[in-house]
Amino acid sequence: MRIVQLLPTLSYGDAVSNDAIALSGVISGMGYDTGIYAEIIDKRLPAGTARKADKLTAPGSDDIIIYHKSTGTDLDKKLGDFPCRKIMIYHNITPPEFFRPYNTEAAALTSRGYEGLRQLRDKVDMCLAVSEYNKADLLRYGYTCPIEVRPILIPFSDYDKEPDGDTLARFNDGRTNILFVGRIAPNKKQEDVIRAFFRYKELDPSARLILAGSWAGFENYADRLKDYTKALGIAGDVIFTGKCSFAEILAYYRTASAFLCMSEHEGFCVPLVEAMHFGVPVAARDTSAIAGTLGGSGMLLPDSDPVFAARVIQRIVHDTALREQIVAEQKRRLEDFSYEKIRALFEAQLKDFIAKG
Repeated sequence: MRIVQLLPTLSYGDAVSNDAIALSGVISGMGYDTGIYAEIIDKRLPAGTARKADKLTAPGSDDIIIYHKSTGTDLDKKLGDFPCRKIMIYHNITPPEFFRPYNTEAAALTSRGYEGLRQLRDKVDMCLAVSEYNKADLLRYGYTCPIEVRPILIPFSDYDKEPDGDTLARFNDGRTNILFVGRIAPNKKQEDVIRAFFRYKELDPSARLILAGSWAGFENYADRLKDYTKALGIAGDVIFTGKCSFAEILAYYRTASAFLCMSEHEGFCVPLVEAMHFGVPVAARDTSAIAGTLGGSGMLLPDSDPVFAARVIQRIVHDTALREQIVAEQKRRLEDFSYEKIRALFEAQLKDFIAKG
């Protein structure tokens, strides 16, 4: 029996890709012949991490394909034609209306993603949703196969690696650092983060905002954000990092005073969990999977009101007792995402699926 993973793109540092790589180690550790196959493989990944999807030999009836669904791809149709059993891991798909004003190709791709989601509802034998929010999405799309929740598998030991020294020195200067980690994209609503930061600077003039993430594919959106900071007169205090290394990301978390997320669409939001790991208090808008991932920890924002968000940030940065309480709650929530716990959950789900034949 082979158990292989299939996905459109295996990228360096991407949450879906990291999940696939982590699961590959678990499947191999369970004693199964396994591998990752993708249409596009990031050249920054170590050689041998994955093979091209067209190299996937025809699976036998006893084999299992684990398919990561997060966007539009021709693999949707090919998956349905394979004669083996199939598990779909659903990471959610960004609604195309977020992308349409900035990148019509990206919007078309996610539209195809939803078409594929409809086509696959009677083509897979089981679904693993990475959040309850995603499970509800599958039910809305008419999926009747067994659906279980299995959060993204995060090897937290990676976060104990050495942070980038230059970045650490640059931002560990006593100033308040408000951080958001995630690609610069319209669904992430970085403009709302900037708006809230502008209001926060009225309370803490030395504060700085770090927006850590690449804007590839959304250069025009990034340009508008940069113009917005100039119009507000805070361009010098808003750092757009662009594509950054993992060591730099570690440094940003280690120097952060608070993590502010105003995103309107997330299927899980790994950076929230990363902030928990680093003891950075989180304030996040209550949308999509955000509340489910925080699980009662952090500070949920009811809307995008910048004044309210700024006041919340002020409290969690400067109220020591509240900050310690939030960090403690986040640490307790973090235990639910421990590598050992999620690995054991996945192993149990996979063993049960295999046993049912």
